[in-house]
Amino acid sequence: MNIIVITGASSGMGREFALQLDRGLLAIDEFWLVARRAERMKELAAIMRHRVKILPLDLSFESDLVLFKEMLAEEKPAVRMLINCAGYGMIGDFSDIPIEKQAGEVDVNCRALIWTTHACLAYMRKNSRIIQLSSSAAFLPQPGFSVYAATKAFVQSFSMALGKELSDREIYVTAVCPGPVRTEFFDIAEGYGDTLAIKKYTMVEADRVVRDALKASGKKRAMSVCSLPIQAFAAISRLLPHRLLIDLTWRMKRNGSDRSTRSWELSERLR
Repeated sequence: MNIIVITGASSGMGREFALQLDRGLLAIDEFWLVARRAERMKELAAIMRHRVKILPLDLSFESDLVLFKEMLAEEKPAVRMLINCAGYGMIGDFSDIPIEKQAGEVDVNCRALIWTTHACLAYMRKNSRIIQLSSSAAFLPQPGFSVYAATKAFVQSFSMALGKELSDREIYVTAVCPGPVRTEFFDIAEGYGDTLAIKKYTMVEADRVVRDALKASGKKRAMSVCSLPIQAFAAISRLLPHRLLIDLTWRMKRNGSDRSTRSWELSERLR
């Protein structure tokens, strides 16, 4: 049985990957959708053409990761594609955000990703694909988004190294590094801080990012970077010293915070 495994499948990028692959693939027998929200996945499964197995797992729990591994061992499917989309980020200064939420970023964005990848590799064969959702945040340390950017740098580094390790097996790994994408991500991310205004001008739709990612994976590319502004950012982050770029980012963040504070103070005086 040929399957596709998608984590974070209940919304956003994971949902979009499921929809686009469901329309385009004939040799797949079943999709395994993995996420916490079972009802969301049931709604998605109802509009998909392929058979779907819904796995309502919380990948921040080791017990659920073990359960996922046991399900693979029991059914022994051929995993033709693994797409790791599960993850989240918190915007704000490190000291202002509860440590449990930030440690959770590491658990889901990094630990769960390597668990699911390791578990699926035992069932992958020649010409299988792995797509890891990284981020343009991987290109540069980001004050005010420090833990998330660090987790995505991990994903980027891991994906590049893993792709080389698997080259002899002809299993191809693509790291997807978009900028801001219009999904529910920011509903959670902005709980403790605001997104830089410049990032909102580079926001793209999820369907475009997924199309680019699938095209890159089909061409066996190691990385997919969607949109010209983010491609330019990737180039700048390679060419200029990170210390300079970090300082610039920090000043933009602080200037934005100062403007927000002044606006709030003005509105208070006008009441």
